[in-house]
Amino acid sequence: MSAQSDFDQFYAATAKRLVAAVYAATGDLSEAEDAVQEAYARAWQRWDRLTRDGDPTPWVRTVALRLAVSSWRRARNRMRAHLRHGPPADVPGLAPDRVALVDALRGLKPDQRTVVVLHHLLDLPIEQVARETGLSEGAVRTRLSRARKALGRRLTDSDHPAPLPPAPTPAPASARSPKEVPTHG
Repeated sequence: MSAQSDFDQFYAATAKRLVAAVYAATGDLSEAEDAVQEAYARAWQRWDRLTRDGDPTPWVRTVALRLAVSSWRRARNRMRAHLRHGPPADVPGLAPDRVALVDALRGLKPDQRTVVVLHHLLDLPIEQVARETGLSEGAVRTRLSRARKALGRRLTDSDHPAPLPPAPTPAPASARSPKEVPTHG
């Protein structure tokens, strides 16, 4: 049996019960699920050693419970700091157009959202976006174009349309190939 299938069987046999145990200990299902998933991810990294030493269940359970307790302590410390120092200074809410843009970005495919954020929100040039994503510059331009079209549809359908991000700046005419020279007509 391969390590992957062995791990998959172990996960299927133990995950629900472990989530229930951590949930009982923390009282927060979301925290329990997060802690258990992280514990299994850590177990997979050490799978050979854990199975060589015997049953990995106690190790995974201990890690999941410790992660949940650490999360609980961080939350408790944040609450104590909040009580000690008071609420943060008033932070203005997001403008309706910003909320609409964020919502529209969430509706994009992840690869499109990534290039839009890198290029338009972080102001990275297409060349750098291509390097950071491992795409060609042409692929980045294509994804940006498709993303802008999708954003345009989503934003014009919303109650509070937000302006679209600007299009990429074309190369100077002297740097364009004959195919790229704009035609009027």
